Amino acid sequence: MFLLPGLLILSTLLSIPLYKVFEYSLYDNVIINPEPQFVGLDNYVEVIGDTGYWQALWNTFLFTVGSVIGHMVIGTSLAMLVNANINKRALTFFRTLLILPWIFTAVVVALNWQLLLNPFGVVNYSLEWLGFISEPLDWFGDADLAMWSLLLVSTWRGYPFIMISFLSGLQSVPKELYEAAEIDGANFLQRFWHVTLPQLKPVIYGVALLDLIWTFQLFPLVWLTTGGGPGRTTEVLSTLTYRLAFVDFEFSKASTTAVTILVISALFTILYLRNETRRK
Repeated sequence: MFLLPGLLILSTLLSIPLYKVFEYSLYDNVIINPEPQFVGLDNYVEVIGDTGYWQALWNTFLFTVGSVIGHMVIGTSLAMLVNANINKRALTFFRTLLILPWIFTAVVVALNWQLLLNPFGVVNYSLEWLGFISEPLDWFGDADLAMWSLLLVSTWRGYPFIMISFLSGLQSVPKELYEAAEIDGANFLQRFWHVTLPQLKPVIYGVALLDLIWTFQLFPLVWLTTGGGPGRTTEVLSTLTYRLAFVDFEFSKASTTAVTILVISALFTILYLRNETRRK
């Protein structure tokens, strides 16, 4: 009975918008059209037949997979570093410092990286001073560099979640396993491969799926850094949905794209829930 009011409010706030978005996807251009007509699956056929949609879908998967790999590699490495047996005050300082990117909002992260990667920003100045480049680079404005720059920002912003998750997993690994492996003559890489990874396998799978779900739907970081550009080189499904709705005012197509995002995210969510059930 105590949970019932909260559950009713939550289910209402979730179910009504979901229903309306799905309903809008079955009509011609709603909101603008005072008398929208039912068109069934025509919007889905039109969206799926659009090359721009497939380009955004490909960019979404590229951005999602690249970001998750970056999060996992950087997060795992830093988790092992801050799990070291050193001075407690130094350990607390570094843990606090490394978790900061996760605390900042997407707006703060995007604006700061825009300043850093500006053609006249500190990154270009440093690279020119070191002799790596001969002229300033437009990191977010160059079609060949925009996606890589976006992946850099996403990796920097998202690695603390992986680091914290893996850190808790590392602290639960029995030290006797490392001692036994060391006695057997295993080096650092062998201990990591044969002791650390098997112990973290359930955590890795669950955290990677959760990160995949979040990154797949990520909107503010992409929109505030590149806006999906230059051209459509960094256009993802979330920015495409926003552009269709609030730039082109094609709300039915935007709703259709949003439904496809929901379906793909639901598939990832099912995998995550199945993994959690197996763990329990």
